[in-house]
Amino acid sequence: MTDGRFWLEGTAWEIPSFGTAEIFVERLARRGVVAFDAAVPGTIGDRIQGVTVRTVQRRLLRATGLTHGCLRQIERARLAVSLLRSGCPILDVVHDAGYFDQPHLTRSLRRLTGQTPRQISSNETQLSFLYKTRPHPLVRIG
Repeated sequence: MTDGRFWLEGTAWEIPSFGTAEIFVERLARRGVVAFDAAVPGTIGDRIQGVTVRTVQRRLLRATGLTHGCLRQIERARLAVSLLRSGCPILDVVHDAGYFDQPHLTRSLRRLTGQTPRQISSNETQLSFLYKTRPHPLVRIG
C-alpha cells in the first residue's frame, strides 16, 4: 500500500511513527499477533528455575527471534555504552563489561551501534537501543 499502511493478516494497518509505536504494539498484542512470554525476562539474567537450559533457549528464540548469546551481547554492549557515556575510561569499560581487550570492545560496539567507543563517549548521537531502557542491574555479563 502507498498511503502509509501495510497489510497484516488480511487487515490494513497504519505504519507506526515514533509517537505511536507503543499503541501499535498494544494493538498487535490484542489481536494475538505478538505475545508476552513470562519466561523471557528471566532468561536474560539466567533466573529461571525448574526448566532445562535448552528449554529456556528455545522459548527465548521463539519469543524474540534472538538467541540467548545474542541478547547477552546486546546487554553487554548496553552496559559498555552506559559506562562510556558516564565518563568511564575505555580500558575500564573493557574490564567492567567483560570484553577480552579494546579491539573486542570496538568491534562489538561498531557492529551493534555503528559507533566506536570514542564516538560513544563523546555523546555525538542518540543510540536507539538505549531508548527508554536501562541495563538490568541483575544481568550477568559474560
